[in-house]
Amino acid sequence: MQCLSASSRTDLIVKPRLFRHLLLFLLLALLVLGCGYIGYHLSAHAGIRALAENGERQLELNARAVESEITKYTYLPSLLELEGNVTRLLLAPTAYRRHHVNRYLQGLNERSGSLAIYVLDPEGRVVATSNWEAADSYLGEDLSFRPYYQDAIVGRPGRFYGIGSTIGEPGYYLAHGLRHADRIIGVAVVKVRLDSLEARWQRAHLEAYISDENGIIILASDPRVRLKSVRPLDAETRERLARSLQYHWAVLDELQLLNRSPLSEGIEQVSFATADLPADYLLQTRRLEDTPWHLTLLSPLAEQRSAAMSHGMLAGVATALLAFLLIAWNERRKVIATRLAAREALQAANDELERKIAERTADLQASNQRLQAEVREREQAETTLRLAQDELVQAGKLAVIGQMSTSIAHELNQPLAALRTLSGNAVRFLQRGALDVASSNLQTINELVDRMGKITASLRAFARRTGDSGEASLIQAVDAALLLLHPRLQRTSLTIHREFSETRLGIEQIRLEQILVNLISNALDAMRDQEDRQLWLNGAPETDSYRMEVRDNGPGIAPDARSHLFEPFFTTKPGEQGLGLGLTLSASLAAAAGGSLGVRHPEEGGTAFILTLPYPREPQS
Repeated sequence: MQCLSASSRTDLIVKPRLFRHLLLFLLLALLVLGCGYIGYHLSAHAGIRALAENGERQLELNARAVESEITKYTYLPSLLELEGNVTRLLLAPTAYRRHHVNRYLQGLNERSGSLAIYVLDPEGRVVATSNWEAADSYLGEDLSFRPYYQDAIVGRPGRFYGIGSTIGEPGYYLAHGLRHADRIIGVAVVKVRLDSLEARWQRAHLEAYISDENGIIILASDPRVRLKSVRPLDAETRERLARSLQYHWAVLDELQLLNRSPLSEGIEQVSFATADLPADYLLQTRRLEDTPWHLTLLSPLAEQRSAAMSHGMLAGVATALLAFLLIAWNERRKVIATRLAAREALQAANDELERKIAERTADLQASNQRLQAEVREREQAETTLRLAQDELVQAGKLAVIGQMSTSIAHELNQPLAALRTLSGNAVRFLQRGALDVASSNLQTINELVDRMGKITASLRAFARRTGDSGEASLIQAVDAALLLLHPRLQRTSLTIHREFSETRLGIEQIRLEQILVNLISNALDAMRDQEDRQLWLNGAPETDSYRMEVRDNGPGIAPDARSHLFEPFFTTKPGEQGLGLGLTLSASLAAAAGGSLGVRHPEEGGTAFILTLPYPREPQS
């Protein structure tokens, strides 16, 4: 037999060691890259959050400035209503009055700093203007097609941004209907410039723009994006805008974006197609008050990403340094551990046999104790689960009673008020000797007391704790549920279709009533926003059970919510109108009685809950 040489044995030892070192180096490289990426990601996320917070402040500040710039001219059109010469010109136009009003408007325009002020007659033609001396004067021009005139002539405030049809100068138009003797005799219009906002943005090195109700950029710090569309325009919209001449003859190209990623409400990360702009921006949008306009702020992300890259590199370097320190410490630990292991090996060999025997004995004892503990825990868990289910059912009852308390209080207040009136009248009629009228009042009082007793008795029965077993009458349960919901049904225009017969079911009476109250209440909530409300209560016997269906003609349940209907605390009701326990408790009560609660979604709309319950068990002889 041949023996391995010393060099061969050395090669077998060196190769696995080299492989381990290579694998360790690769793991270290992956760790450094992973930590660097995590550092970059966390820094980028924090930078975007800080940039968004600063942008929110800038957006709010500039929005207030835009709103202030717009609103400071709103008083001017209505001011002309106080000028008697304007009224006289509109009622009886003459060359002298027109000249006098032109000079008045010219002076008012110079003092206010607006672009132009002019007056339109009821047909929309300019009868006086502040630029009457200019070659491109508005005098005599027909502006009845402008939306601001169409709003003002019917008494609404006219607000419109557009490019003038005469000289193509953009401006913001404010129009006001001039009244005389309770009728509108003309329209006053003030045209103001808003390009000072663009100059202010440029001085502050702020990248922002304002888009109007049509999605067209009307003001921008970068002139290249002005009169571009922030959203696609269909052919019909383009034709409508072209006919209105709101933007003169602008092409209205769409603002090209390479990428658009929503981050949160009103905040997006976008990349512009323009080559000489920074690649990525943080886009934040806010609607301006009293206008359909939106102010958009663009914050470059280049500096933030550069800082995130630096932080990622620092995280990688720190991780590499820490890894090298850990490797050095581990090598030293191995040397010390080897020495200690050699010292403890002999003692470990002597103790091994005794330790194994002790472990086997301890394992057997522990297994026996664990089995006993598991039996006790399972019994305790079953008891606790049963008690928790009872408490949850009772909590569901009290939640329903709490939701109905206001309606029930109103229902009781009416008989109480009637009792007070009838009792007082009965005393007076007895004193007068009108016994028949007094007897009628006392009979009515007796009926009201019976009615109040039925309401309180239903509440006491509904709130009473019950057990799992019992027998229920279907008709009695439906009548009791409708009685509990009577105050709400009185306020709701509802048609109830009852298609079932009297049947005895194998469930406790109060629990069946609670299931029906939950299902009918949910149907009423689903139909609260529609005029035609239809509720079907259909029952049909099956082989070993009875099938009861509660169906409404509401809007139905959204597909993404259907799989969560029977989960605890899941609800589709707005605000705090529901706890999300009604269907969960109802399904649990049905299952405890040996039945089930399911749902189907009819093609004709609405929602149908299907309650299946067994018949009562026959008593064993």
